[in-house]
Amino acid sequence: MSKVIDLKKISKHYEMGEQTFKALDDVNVSISKNEYVAIIGPSGSGKSTLMNILGCLDVPSEGEYLLKGKLVKNMSETELAHQRNESVGFIFQSFNLIPRATALENVMQPLVYRFIAAKKRRRMAIESLKRVGLGDKVHHLSSQLSGGQRQRVAIARALVTKPHILLGDEPTGNLDSKTTRDIMSLFDELHNEGHTIILVTHEQDIADHCNRVIRLVDGKVVADTVKVKEERLHV
Repeated sequence: MSKVIDLKKISKHYEMGEQTFKALDDVNVSISKNEYVAIIGPSGSGKSTLMNILGCLDVPSEGEYLLKGKLVKNMSETELAHQRNESVGFIFQSFNLIPRATALENVMQPLVYRFIAAKKRRRMAIESLKRVGLGDKVHHLSSQLSGGQRQRVAIARALVTKPHILLGDEPTGNLDSKTTRDIMSLFDELHNEGHTIILVTHEQDIADHCNRVIRLVDGKVVADTVKVKEERLHV
């Protein structure tokens, strides 16, 4: 199976006065196409820093990151923006929707940066909203939607560019237990369709959904466990 992510001896340092804080320390991780991965750890473990590096939002202090076989540190700002727009679909805990925009307008937004014609953008966004079960909410403002529906809009927005990787940062953190089950079932379906999914979480029940669990403590990978598909648990 082909690698979509290959991290080699990744470290991230922050200077705090005369001290150096290591958010990540010698991380080596490879993720292949169609893997379903949870990155789990307590607050301060380095999860968010790793997510930002995976999504090309930040760069490591040391080490090499290959995204689809290409060395990220050699990419220009234009190439990095291209990767963020086309290779990675981001799903955030806080949804990050435009409040006064409709579900359709929110989902169309990433396509604007591809210079896709308006008619085609609209068609692609409607298809993506239907995929997440919101075909009847196309013209609703995000403020008119429930938390679960807003997260579905966020997933539709991530899917609309047909990315190689879906990267979720605590994607169920603001949802109740029933809505969490619904959203995780949707992630299960997307994985079964062939998507590569990486969920950053501190919740064990979310990690139990995934086929592979990478555990971080103090910026280090302390466990990397692969489960057979039949063992996946459900929240």
